[in-house]
Amino acid sequence: MRWLIKMILVLMIIFGGFWFGMGYLIDRGQKPVADGSAKYAIVLGAKIKANGVPSQALKNRLDAAYNYAKKYPQVQLILSGGQGADENESEAVAMRNYLLARGMDEQRLILEDQSTSTYENIKFSMAKMLEPQQKTTIISNDFHLARGKMIANYFGMDADVVSAKTPTTIAFKAGVRERLGLIAQKITLWK
Repeated sequence: MRWLIKMILVLMIIFGGFWFGMGYLIDRGQKPVADGSAKYAIVLGAKIKANGVPSQALKNRLDAAYNYAKKYPQVQLILSGGQGADENESEAVAMRNYLLARGMDEQRLILEDQSTSTYENIKFSMAKMLEPQQKTTIISNDFHLARGKMIANYFGMDADVVSAKTPTTIAFKAGVRERLGLIAQKITLWK
């Protein structure tokens, strides 16, 4: 019985170390903060509702993108997100519609509407850039930026970030999912 308690304690310590270690990587992903020096900012897609309305997580990303674009008028936004099986339109189209309703100039918006993952968001968005770039800005929820930067680095680009707040209703679920996603992405990129 004593060995079982020790085993449980060891597993709890390992899990705790994993949780906080991955949390540290997620926190580090929120730096460096974007300064408008990259020509393009990639806005990573997220769930949209059946009627094309962005989820709260996506609204937060879009509001952050809108504010960033207003501050840095030379930056073009690449709206990146395909159409999920339960979505009536692509995330990119829903994102464009949301930003246009806020008064964004359509000339500053580039749509990438084929991606189905964060990896594809970055890869396909790079193809939308008029010429190869050494640097990009990634706009997403705070939990998601480390993975986006990891993928951009894999493709040879430095990335700075604009962090959007994660809704409290999804914070725990997103944190667990992203910790696992970081590990899976690292393994995938090593191949």
